[in-house]
Amino acid sequence: MAILAGKAVVITGAGQGLGRAFAAHAAAAGAAVVVNDVYEPLAKQVADLISLMGGKAVVSAGSVTDPDQAEAMVDTCTAAFGRIDGLVNNAGIRYQAELGHDDPARMRELIEVNVLGTLFCTNAAVRSMRGGSIVNLGSVAMVGQPTALTYSASKGAVASITAGAAAELHDKGIRVNAVCPVAWTNMAASDTKATPCGPPETIAPLVTYLLSDRAAKVTGQLVRFAHGKLHVMGQTSPLEPVLEREAWDVDDIAEAFEEQLEQEDPAWVRWGVRR
Repeated sequence: MAILAGKAVVITGAGQGLGRAFAAHAAAAGAAVVVNDVYEPLAKQVADLISLMGGKAVVSAGSVTDPDQAEAMVDTCTAAFGRIDGLVNNAGIRYQAELGHDDPARMRELIEVNVLGTLFCTNAAVRSMRGGSIVNLGSVAMVGQPTALTYSASKGAVASITAGAAAELHDKGIRVNAVCPVAWTNMAASDTKATPCGPPETIAPLVTYLLSDRAAKVTGQLVRFAHGKLHVMGQTSPLEPVLEREAWDVDDIAEAFEEQLEQEDPAWVRWGVRR
């Protein structure tokens, strides 16, 4: 039996790039798919392709920044397929801009799509899900990428959403994970530091796995998948050593940075703490 047989999933931003690959792969694995995209003709092309492949797909076009559209996607899924078992929060945008020259309107738009879109769609989906899986699109840019700070901030938020939702929804049987992929898409092409990499189809098996029951024990994880390498990323945690004193003054703190911490863990030097 196909790994997603009998399941119904919503995939946002599925008109092209990673979303298109996720939708096609999930459908090939047996899922019925709601194809969302802000551009309806692109969403229809993907739904038609899935139908030609013998799969099931319907379109729910509109922006994830509209909470009513988020509700409509879920309603479309339950009306067409009788249930919703999965959500892939793939819709996202990015751009490069130096600090001091960024456009507030573009900043606001990016945060609304990448952060509020993820929140709106998750908020709508969990009301109808009876167990299942949510997959968010993260990025290692969450640690801070020069000339893409708005995008980095949005992906830091997605990491927080993933961890918090996974903990909150555990008792409802809903798993929440994020993938941090590298694939050559229009979005990747907008990254001036990006290097050629594999097509979106190389990432799709990971998303299908996380949507499936075979990943029943996997939740709250940030999964890096790039250049043929797969690994789980830890949530932010203190670097060792952790130093403790009853009281700290400026000299004590300076000594910790300049001597003890730098000598014990070179990571402090890598993150910009130098003598």
